[in-house]
Amino acid sequence: MQRTGAEIVWEVLQREGVEVVFGVPGGAIMPTYDLRAAYGIRHILMRHEQAAAHAADGYARVTGRVGVAMATSGPGATNLTTGIANAMLDSIPIVCITGQVNVDLLGTDAFQEADITGIALPITKHAYLVTDVNELGATLHEAFAVARSGRPGPVLVDLPKDVQVSSGEYTPPGSSFSDAEPSSRTCEPAPDEIIHRIAEMIGSAKRPVLLCGHGVVGSRSGPVLLELAEQADLPTTVTLLGKSGFPEEHPLALGMMGMHGTVAANFAIQRADLLVALGMRFDDRVTGHLDAYAPDARKIHVDIDEVELGKLVSVDLEVHADVADVLTRLAGCVRSQERPLWRQRIQTWQDEDAQRIQSSSKHADQESLTAPAVMRKVFDVTGGGSTLVVDVGQCQMWAAQFYSATSGKPFITSGGLGTMGFALPAAIGVQIAHPEEEVWVIAGDGGFQMSLHDLATVIQEGLPLRIAVFNNGYLGMVRQWQEMFYDARYEATPLLNPDFVKLAEAYGIKAARATTPEQADDVIAQARGCSGPILMEFCVIGEGPQGNVYPMVSAGCALDDMIQQPVLTSCVKEAQR
Repeated sequence: MQRTGAEIVWEVLQREGVEVVFGVPGGAIMPTYDLRAAYGIRHILMRHEQAAAHAADGYARVTGRVGVAMATSGPGATNLTTGIANAMLDSIPIVCITGQVNVDLLGTDAFQEADITGIALPITKHAYLVTDVNELGATLHEAFAVARSGRPGPVLVDLPKDVQVSSGEYTPPGSSFSDAEPSSRTCEPAPDEIIHRIAEMIGSAKRPVLLCGHGVVGSRSGPVLLELAEQADLPTTVTLLGKSGFPEEHPLALGMMGMHGTVAANFAIQRADLLVALGMRFDDRVTGHLDAYAPDARKIHVDIDEVELGKLVSVDLEVHADVADVLTRLAGCVRSQERPLWRQRIQTWQDEDAQRIQSSSKHADQESLTAPAVMRKVFDVTGGGSTLVVDVGQCQMWAAQFYSATSGKPFITSGGLGTMGFALPAAIGVQIAHPEEEVWVIAGDGGFQMSLHDLATVIQEGLPLRIAVFNNGYLGMVRQWQEMFYDARYEATPLLNPDFVKLAEAYGIKAARATTPEQADDVIAQARGCSGPILMEFCVIGEGPQGNVYPMVSAGCALDDMIQQPVLTSCVKEAQR
């Protein structure tokens, strides 16, 4: 079939099942944008290209489908790169399509020319520059196959303007878009003997711990993980990105592991005799010092990305396989058993931690508003039944610590790259995908100002987002580290903030402010009863113990590197024993 390059783009998107594209138009991508309406694919105009990539990212996380972002050449394409890198580190399938100068101008420093494929190669699964319209269709189909297969991730396709207007051959791949997926990129199932060996190691362990990573969430295998954990009585901890993979109110739940994780999770990892890591990459915020990490534990690592196996932590059994397949087969062969002594020891740690939290809350200033108190209120009101899209910084850790993922609802945040400004545009993608869901944006005042321009997109699309801004007057996490390690020299962290309520109202969004716990209750109640978007500004304590995130300890950090705060006293004593 003869088609122009622009026609091929939209026909491929249709055949790949794409229903929505997030983007910002410009000169070099105009021929493609010009035909969009004829193909009936929805377009969401973002106010910045980075926001378009984040929105495609959020859409992909909750649908399991490939998100699509589109931008023009030069600054439009380079603005995408932070969102692309974010998707790469968090294993999110997105395809970014960028305009480019004409083929004969490549390399001439033409107006709005940038070598985006060269820039994007280190932060994508692959980046394509299409200079022949006859290769465009096959390249785009391959881009989608690469993005969704194996360990998912971002792919970039760069289209010179003259390729978009030229005509060429397009041969559809078949009736289903899955026909385009190269079989060579599909992970082979683990051999039966490996599954039985894992089952035997679990059965013989006295102090096992399951480590639930983002691969469990991405593969939608949380229910079978729960079945396995209950069957073999396996305490389970989650990474930040694995939070919605296991119900955190469950008796077997240890909470989040790592630097800002629970005392019980970190103690259990350090005392375990078996760790089973599922779809996680042993990030440094989880392990701390590798030479001190879980020294007495045999380790099993299951991951669809073979490169991650043994990359950071030496393990006893490397399993290159799909986590969902491994869990399903394990649940069918692991014997039922109970571990009362191990569970009792864990319960002791959890009780001690609960007592510490309760004791510290008694001495807190009851008249002032703290971020943890707000997060608890949000959880109490929603019952964990809302989708949270969380920004980066202190707000991220407060949400992770005080909002339990109990009902399988997504807990979405920027994990690997830690991108401030992620939450609002990603939540737009989430709400577009699920218009009937209650979606909360949790952001600090610093991160929110990096993407607040897309409040215009919220109101333009009529999205009923609940936007909670924690205003503590600082770049909070940096300020916290300055307080602890730099003698409280707050260099470049105090913020001059706008009036967030007036700002939201200027966009036509309802807004309310809380400065006390009682006002916070009223504001949250307003948000839940609001049919449209609403911005809530919570003016919270910005310094000192009530303005900081605790605990701050990695599971394997050396004793002399632990931050000597009261919350960690028992950690140090236990590790010394």
